[in-house]
Amino acid sequence: MIRNACGSDCINLAALSLDVWLQTYSVDGICKESSTFALSTFTEEYFKQRLRDSKYRCLVFEDGMYIRGFTLINLESRFQSDVNGFEIEKLYVHSPFQGRGIGRKLLAEIKEQFGDRFWLYTWVRNKSVGFYEKCGFKNIGSYSFMFGADPIENHVFGYGGSS
Repeated sequence: MIRNACGSDCINLAALSLDVWLQTYSVDGICKESSTFALSTFTEEYFKQRLRDSKYRCLVFEDGMYIRGFTLINLESRFQSDVNGFEIEKLYVHSPFQGRGIGRKLLAEIKEQFGDRFWLYTWVRNKSVGFYEKCGFKNIGSYSFMFGADPIENHVFGYGGSS
């Protein structure tokens, strides 16, 4: 079942985010920078703040009493122009349940609730790149930033009006 996140979900969203983020971005091992970032960012309060902010929406994929995935949407974030729509800031699926259609179901719900023009960025080494391409996303640019002393290169993918 997909539903809107609520305050009582925030601790689970934080734990799921830690799992997915570390599995995805710490492929070379755990270092101080990644640990500091993950533990200081993905907190219960971080998600409570997002749920209180009117520009954010958070959907969870729940199976029984377990959250298996979620998406965090920023309705006001834009890439280059309004034609690219809103930003999917996070589309996280708990690693044991990846490849089971949860991400596709969350994307379908995003389209139904918020429209079919959106974008996201993801690390060029992220294994989700192929998933996004299979789902119809098009590479519309790049985005890079420094993480500690390391440059991080990202693909920017657009869906709908941006593709």
